[in-house]
Formats: sequence, C-alpha cells, structure tokens
Amino acid sequence: MGRVTERRRVLRIRDGATSTRPDTLVAEEPLEIRLNGKPLAITMRTPGDDFALAAGFLVSEGVVGRAEEVANIVYCAGATADGSNTYNIVDVHLAPGVPVPDITLERNVYTTSSCGLCGKASLDAVRTTARWPIADTPPVRVTPALLSALPDQLRSAQRVFDRTGGLHAAALFSPDGELLDLREDVGRHNAVDKLVGRALQAGRLPLSQAILLVSGRASFELAQKAVMAGIPLLAAVSAPSSLAVDLAAETGLTLVGFLRGASMNVYAGEQRLDLRAEAVA
Repeated sequence: MGRVTERRRVLRIRDGATSTRPDTLVAEEPLEIRLNGKPLAITMRTPGDDFALAAGFLVSEGVVGRAEEVANIVYCAGATADGSNTYNIVDVHLAPGVPVPDITLERNVYTTSSCGLCGKASLDAVRTTARWPIADTPPVRVTPALLSALPDQLRSAQRVFDRTGGLHAAALFSPDGELLDLREDVGRHNAVDKLVGRALQAGRLPLSQAILLVSGRASFELAQKAVMAGIPLLAAVSAPSSLAVDLAAETGLTLVGFLRGASMNVYAGEQRLDLRAEAVA
C-alpha cells in the first residue's frame, strides 16, 4: 500500500543562511472508486483507510447506509508496467438486492483534495435522500465550554500532522467530549469519509450521538456528509460557507464555526447548545 508520508530534498533558508536537508511531506495519490466494477469517482487522497474512504463516500452519495449492504471492497490491479498493484483503485461490490444508482452508469465523478464530492449539489437532494433525518434523532445538548475544548484534543491526536504540517483532520466526539475516532487526510472531505466509512463498517450508523469536528472551514460538502451520516452537530475551526449554513438550517444540523478557544459562532441549530451556565457567568 502507499505510504502516508514521503521524503523530498529541500533547500532551507534561515536568516540568510542556506542548507539542504530531507523534508517529510504528506503523500497525495489518486484513488479511483469503482462500484460493482464500474468507475464512479476519482479523489486525491492520503493513502490509508482506503476501504473506509470508499464506504464513506457511498454513504455520502446515499448508496449505502448499513454494513450488510456492502458485499466486499477489494483493491484492483493498477496500470503499472510490471502489472503490480498500485493500491490506487478500489472496487466496492454491493450485496445482492441493493439497487445500483444511475450515477455509476451515467456519470464519472472527479473530486479533488480541496473541492469535495461534486454529486448532489442541491439542498433538496440531500434533504430527501438522508436516511436518518436529524430532527428525528434523540436530543444532543452540549455546553460551549465542552466544544471549546475539542480543537486541542483534535490537534494533540494528529500524529501525521506533527511530522508534515500538511494534513487536515476530522474527529468524532461523544456528547461528553470523549474522542471516539480521528482520521487525517490531505483533503478534509476524505478525512470525514474515512470516519463515516469506519462507522459504517462497524455497524455504528447513524452517528446520532456524535459531534463532528473538522480542521479548517465547513463547506457544503462537509455539512452534506454530516447530514447523510445522521450527525447532529458539525463544528469547524474556521468559517462555514453560505450553502453549508443553508443546508444546516434546512436539515436541523447544528453548525458551529470559528471554534477557537472560548469563542465560536453558531450559524444554525442553536437549540443543541446549553447556554444556561454561560448566562449565569
């Protein structure tokens, strides 16, 4: 399988002095996702958890929602001169009776490490295809103080970031602030897919009692992935997009942005924040 990091020569300039040394970089390679043998998507990702990434992608596309709907996921031989496996192509086989969506026949989705999946680009599509409406899930209430402690937990658990400085992270937390899972990737949407895919494989969907925290901004794609996995609260250390806010308001998702220290902005779903302690203070 591909390596998570690679070494490259770099010229360093520090206070006018120059030197050469090897530097550790995050690896970025294409992953082609096939569905029942037909090409579906290509994404630029950091190698690792590829099966979970593919499974999470299919959850986001509304194709699967339970582990038993996936018969198996396998690597396919890559196009190398010696016929060896590049581990850059995975094929997801659906279980008998699971409908194959038209997207595998009519559309090849190309995604990059920055843009996220470019599939159901409308609020109505997400709202009507989500298997677990967030408004119907058991109530989750958290305090701002609990949310403010999560970014430090995420950062301290980023092992590859410490070596490269070039990875995004996504993490799942319990309503009590316990770190449940964390994945890193060159693309934050891939990191979320890896989280969701691992939850699918473990039979833990919907994630109706989980908080999703992402490094960087909260795009529409990330809000979409949260909704499709039944996650009631999405928090980001940077800004959300306008469409992410619209989607959160449409679906009942709690969306928190600019989560930095004790400061944050709540863009939708403020009913899940317990503000009584803040009011007393």
